[in-house]
Amino acid sequence: MKKPMTYIDSVHRDGTIWNLSVMVLLFAFPVAIAMLFGVTPDWNALLVGLVATAPMYWTVGIIETVTYVPMLGAGGSYLSFVTGNISNLKMPCALNALEQNEVSASSEEGEVISTIAIAVSSIVTTLIILLGVILIVPLTPVLSAPVLQPAFEQMLPALFGGLGVAFVSKNWKIAVAPIILMLALFVCVPALNEGTVGIMVPVSALFTIAVARILYKKGVL
Repeated sequence: MKKPMTYIDSVHRDGTIWNLSVMVLLFAFPVAIAMLFGVTPDWNALLVGLVATAPMYWTVGIIETVTYVPMLGAGGSYLSFVTGNISNLKMPCALNALEQNEVSASSEEGEVISTIAIAVSSIVTTLIILLGVILIVPLTPVLSAPVLQPAFEQMLPALFGGLGVAFVSKNWKIAVAPIILMLALFVCVPALNEGTVGIMVPVSALFTIAVARILYKKGVL
């Protein structure tokens, strides 16, 4: 008798299908453009570019998978990797939803809640982008006003600051080490900026896990 499919099995099945479908669509666009205009890329230049950049993205991809899946759950991770903006949008939404419901992402309830939170976040983001495209012309003079620029620059710090206070207050002993590490890195290495968030978030997460394990072994936690 065939074993009935569980919720997690269906998540992995659907997640795999959608991720592979998106991969095909991403590759289909440049192929369609090449066929439409009758052009082909410079394969030597493409190979040189891939050799220089691909290893970094492979490494980041592996690190992000190992880091985000335990935090977001399987369903939330599949959906996040398809829709993007994980560190600055999907992850805060999912973690806040899990926190409010007092569940873990590894539980079945957490899987459902994380996936719903990320799905709602994706829908809201899409609607806001659509609204922005429609209103971008009439609102350009307002949005480009110099008086508003400082507010726009503080949006992400304000978001992560609020989340940071909530999580740091839960267990400040674990939070001290990664905060000091990130402050030291961003102060001492000027090249680090908002463009390196995709790399620094996994690095910080792995460092925090290592420090937490050391503190646990020493009986501090």
